Amino acid sequence: MATYRAFEVTGTRHFRLVDRELVDPAPNQVRVRVEYCGICHTDVLAAEGLRVDPERPIVPGHEIVGVIDAVGPGVGAWRIGERVGVGFLAGHCWECEPCRRGDFVNCRDQAQTGTTTDGGYAEVVYARTSGLARIPDDVPAAEAAPLLCAGLTTFSGLQQIDSRPGALVAVQGIGGLGHLALQYARSLGYQVVAIARGREKEPLARQLGAHHYIDSTEQNVAEALQDLGGASAVIATAASGASMSPLVAGLAPRGRLIVLGAAADPIQVDTGELLFGTRTIQGHLTGTPIDNEDNLSFSAAHGIRPRIEVFPLSEAPKAYEHMLSGGARFRAVLEAGV
Repeated sequence: MATYRAFEVTGTRHFRLVDRELVDPAPNQVRVRVEYCGICHTDVLAAEGLRVDPERPIVPGHEIVGVIDAVGPGVGAWRIGERVGVGFLAGHCWECEPCRRGDFVNCRDQAQTGTTTDGGYAEVVYARTSGLARIPDDVPAAEAAPLLCAGLTTFSGLQQIDSRPGALVAVQGIGGLGHLALQYARSLGYQVVAIARGREKEPLARQLGAHHYIDSTEQNVAEALQDLGGASAVIATAASGASMSPLVAGLAPRGRLIVLGAAADPIQVDTGELLFGTRTIQGHLTGTPIDNEDNLSFSAAHGIRPRIEVFPLSEAPKAYEHMLSGGARFRAVLEAGV
């Protein structure tokens, strides 16, 4: 095959299906035949004209599962035929100061898959080896795709808590991130609280692992958390600063608000809520590729599974719109072989 299909996007949602020439991978890169690619809300950076140069064509998608079919010069640890994943961070450089100190997430010379370098709305993707994660055989490829971003973000976010087993941990929002965070938190041994709008979501929240449920439309969330003893941590997944702001007052002493959802509006907090109780608000982006391997192994061991809707690659624009509308339950995934 001399070419492969890919969906490029320019401007605001100008998707175009193109044929691209198949080339050999560059040094320290591999070429991956894409099997599945999840659709994430962060894809708006590419599709909504939010890049530095939105008229430059880019292929979105950063929850990529596929098989290596070619390796570039200098590649020694990866072989043709391996099933791998590529997440949002496209591979660290090893040379900048954060990398030299082991902080690979904050590498200063790291592309963002599907935003600054081509991603997985395609049959083929090229990837730095430092951005690859191995996919266990017992994780289905379609389910592995969302775990590479939504899963990694929530799993590694929970690693920031540093709380004892049995501590009260709340998850705000039951969506693409939150439905996984509930499962991880329960499997890590926490007393889990789900926070969402409306009572109709309570049965699902409990099915996913919640011991307690707070309806934010009927209850004062901070008071409800304090009635339960105060949260050691709240994992905030909803893309709303206004909905995150009241959560700080629900934290126990030394509690942490871990912010995963990117919101357009700010979080507002009374400084007294931070000072009295030594509370913390902490942003968290994602983890490293080796963290992703830990995440996938943990997910397989504990039966953590994303709820997905699968679309053929030919319907990528439709699947993106479905995600953006909030209609996906809970992650949309493209199948590249269709």
